[in-house]
Amino acid sequence: MSLHPFDAALQLSAQADGSLLGAATPAWANMVGPFGGITAATVVRAITDHAQCLGQPLSLTVNYVAGIALGPYVLHLRAARTNRSTQHWVFEITQAQADGSTACVLTGTALTAARRETFAMNDMPMPAVAPPHQVPVVQMPRAVEWFSRYEMRAMDGAMPQVWDGQPNSLPPETASLSQLWVRDSAGRAMDFAGLAAAADIFYPRVWLRRPRHVPAGTVSMTVYFHADAAQLAQVGGGYVLAQARGQVFRNGFFDQSGCLWSEAGVPLVTTHQLVYFKE
Repeated sequence: MSLHPFDAALQLSAQADGSLLGAATPAWANMVGPFGGITAATVVRAITDHAQCLGQPLSLTVNYVAGIALGPYVLHLRAARTNRSTQHWVFEITQAQADGSTACVLTGTALTAARRETFAMNDMPMPAVAPPHQVPVVQMPRAVEWFSRYEMRAMDGAMPQVWDGQPNSLPPETASLSQLWVRDSAGRAMDFAGLAAAADIFYPRVWLRRPRHVPAGTVSMTVYFHADAAQLAQVGGGYVLAQARGQVFRNGFFDQSGCLWSEAGVPLVTTHQLVYFKE
């Protein structure tokens, strides 16, 4: 039985020096290199599968320091410190270059924790939106392969149809807002690795704020995991509501924040990105 394309992309093999060998696959190709979310998901899978892993993922920060080429790469991963209920991880990915040298293409940190029942409150309720079956599927550009891995149904902020370079005239609080229902196109059940990938589902907010098709790419992404394994099991292969908006666009960079909820209104992750764009 063949692996789901998501799980196939997350395959890693242990090396004699303790590193992990993986590969960026064409099934997740982006405009340049692989979809950043699949790389983040690979790191999450490597941590949760690690024999020393304590608890469940709580946060992940990934710095995309260079473009990752399709093909093999090496993940270096270690637990920097383990406390009573938290564990801190550091990692980097290296890849062979055209001239035969090896270079770092990604760095990051992660935090796992043994979750305990405590006071709980949700100050970020899910927006009131139409249910998934009432929202049409967005036809994403076929030139980007990873788009076909997801089914997306956008209420607001779909990819611009006219690239005229004119700033969006909506109020600032909604001018770069996107809201969409999303799920794996083959019905794969949600897990922590899947959440890490889905947190990167949004196209660059600068394209929505000012529809000019300039080169843009995530420099750093942080994901905070609010759901535990039991809550993810309830999501299964269903939809999640994904919302993102930009905040400050200046000097070739902007930041965007996002949140994902289950259909039942449970907040699953919040995320923040710093994105480069070229003029």
